[in-house]
Amino acid sequence: EGGSQFTDSGQCCSLCPVGSGVASGCGQEDTKCQPCQEGVTFSVAEGLSGCQACARCPPGVPQLQRCSVARDTQCDCGDGFFLLRQGNGTDSWCTACTLCSPGEGVVQACSLAGNTVCRRCAAGTYSEEKSAHQPCQPCSRCTEGKVQIRSCQADSDTLCMDKDLHILSRPAGSEGPWEFPRRTGLVEEENEKSSVLPGYETPRHTPPDQGSNHTLIYVSLLAAVVLGLLLYVAYKCWKSFQQKRALRKARAGELSTAAEGEKLHSDSGVFLDSHSLQESQPSKGSKRDSKQDTRLYVNLPPHRQEEVERLLVEGGGSGWRQLAAALGYEQERTDVFGRGQDPVRTLLMDWAQQEGSTLGLLCSALARIDRHDVASTLTAPTQGVSLV
Repeated sequence: EGGSQFTDSGQCCSLCPVGSGVASGCGQEDTKCQPCQEGVTFSVAEGLSGCQACARCPPGVPQLQRCSVARDTQCDCGDGFFLLRQGNGTDSWCTACTLCSPGEGVVQACSLAGNTVCRRCAAGTYSEEKSAHQPCQPCSRCTEGKVQIRSCQADSDTLCMDKDLHILSRPAGSEGPWEFPRRTGLVEEENEKSSVLPGYETPRHTPPDQGSNHTLIYVSLLAAVVLGLLLYVAYKCWKSFQQKRALRKARAGELSTAAEGEKLHSDSGVFLDSHSLQESQPSKGSKRDSKQDTRLYVNLPPHRQEEVERLLVEGGGSGWRQLAAALGYEQERTDVFGRGQDPVRTLLMDWAQQEGSTLGLLCSALARIDRHDVASTLTAPTQGVSLV
């Protein structure tokens, strides 16, 4: 027999029965067996191995039945779990039952006796899903009026289709155009007033069946997804257009200020650049509209930028998040700045890299969130008139 051994004389060794184990292996003499010890060792099948030590239930797992000479300890691991032990040791733990893959069926379900036993589905059977209890199922046969389009496989059942399921058909003995097939028993209305060319028939539509209803549902869902994407793209384009229009206005104001400086240079021989012209009138600077200040924030002295950042950090009423919203930043982008160690500086440096990031635009945003103290710091004079 398989797994047996032979004595020196060539005879098969005797197998020890259930509940006993080998005391001494066969050689010159036959196998000698001894009974297992109740509650200590066990043997579940006849063979040529010794008794195995009884398992101990894991901590917190109740014991259903104690170990006997013919059965191991039974522990309540719960549904979907079995008791797993390693080697001849007494330690064990509850483990999830194995699921048989598609193409495999359950030969022995997972239980107190052990894990799931799976086997590949034989010819004529199949299994399409993962399961811990489903055996292989017999393959289906196509009924009369249907044709087989795919044979049964280990992981899929037979696939059949109606013989009459075709898209276009030509009437028998006719040389006319293709027409949609008609179903028997359906009352069709014909328009007697319509004129048809000789030799041709008006196409007749087949009433929609369940398959066409499913197709309409899928097409509707796809159309909804495409429409959502188009609306999202349109919203993004509109936001980009608004930002570009604001930048064009800022650049137009900067060019007009530069033209005034060139005019003063040609009339008096003394050149006043736009920055010096704005900063040389401290008394009027507080009264003029801050939106006309076309200086770039990136050219602001470092100490002035640090003062602005400090005021925004210490401000109690309107913080940097409100400023980010006033500058046109979306909430998602603002949250990214908030993850850093210095979100205020990150916000201002990122905004300063954009085209048209002038002090006028920044002052306007600060005014909308009632931070006039920061706006005053931005427009405060820093130097006198530059004479060349």
